[in-house]
Amino acid sequence: MSATESTGLVRQHLIDPEICIRCNTCEEMCPIDAITHDARNYVVKFDVCNWCNGCIAPCPTGAIDNFRNVERATPFSLDDQFGWDELPAASVPEKEQSSETPDDVVRITRAATSGQGGTARPPWSAAHPYLNLYALQKPAIATVAGNFRITDAGASSDIRHLVLDFGQQAFPVLEGQSIGILAPGTDSEGKPHHLRLYSIASPRDGERPGYNNLSLTVKRVTADHDGQPVKGVCSNYLCDLAKGDKVQVVGPYGNTFLMPNHPGSSLLMVCTGTGSAPMRAMTERRRRRIARNEGGELMLFFGARMPQELPYFGPLLKLPSELIDINFAFSRVPDEPKKYVQDRIRERGEAVARMLRDENTYVYICGLKGMETGVDEAFRDICREHGLSWSELLPTLREQGRYHVETY
Repeated sequence: MSATESTGLVRQHLIDPEICIRCNTCEEMCPIDAITHDARNYVVKFDVCNWCNGCIAPCPTGAIDNFRNVERATPFSLDDQFGWDELPAASVPEKEQSSETPDDVVRITRAATSGQGGTARPPWSAAHPYLNLYALQKPAIATVAGNFRITDAGASSDIRHLVLDFGQQAFPVLEGQSIGILAPGTDSEGKPHHLRLYSIASPRDGERPGYNNLSLTVKRVTADHDGQPVKGVCSNYLCDLAKGDKVQVVGPYGNTFLMPNHPGSSLLMVCTGTGSAPMRAMTERRRRRIARNEGGELMLFFGARMPQELPYFGPLLKLPSELIDINFAFSRVPDEPKKYVQDRIRERGEAVARMLRDENTYVYICGLKGMETGVDEAFRDICREHGLSWSELLPTLREQGRYHVETY
């Protein structure tokens, strides 16, 4: 807590209830149990929080990154915070509202963009992202323009390519950003369903260029991580939508998992399943600009159990080799050895090492959290074999906005 001696003010950490999606990430990440919740809001305990900022980076919406200057003796109580529908207005003049020193500002900014064990910054040339244009109380209303299954009809995974049209509503997005979907109805306790986040699968000019739309890659959830039957509320809602249906959308979210804009930049992409959504967006952005001859490489490592369960398999096969170097990894093909993305990365060790050496290469990893360790070990092995140090290179990549991870 940062006090100003002349006024007796302190900075109180608060959570914005308008954009909080109640995902529980902040409470799980707080090392000193300074965050708690009830059925309505997530709140911060004033007398416990020490502004370590461990909760800020993992928050997917930025709701956690808020404060108000308050009198030390009369901070907002937990009861106050539990009763809010929105943050209170600042009670001190705007010029006094920020009491941080320049060093504090740098520290907070870095903490707010840290993740995966190090600083995560956007590429220096990334376009400016728009954030939180639509909140829970005032969502945008999109119309379903298409809903297409993109896995084989006989595959166990039902993955859909969903196109949403925003009509006259401004909803600018960039590759790598996400949106929130509000499923209708209530849960078993009669409460509205929590917001669910989905990565955008189309480039910034839309699924159909010149139209105000975007696409999502959605897997129908029918089992939990232990294989027990469960019906995913939002995924099944989205997968069952028909053309013309209306959808409530909030966001957009995400200001670091963005692609570089400068000519000559290369993308090294690793994904599994629906983690392909941002990779498709970035690849399609480059495909539409291929005639510009901007240079740079695209290398993709894409994992699934078998070809029939890999989304966008057919369209990927049609992409020209001069645009993208595609490496599939299938783990459940009958009579063939299991292959995972980390295995394919090792097989392409020389090319991967060459790209990692290039200061214009940007790495993107998206998919199931279980892939992180294997991919990290593969990069470490490749660096060792080609005269590089992964323990030295990784912090540099993060600091330069060239290493990005989104797993779930």
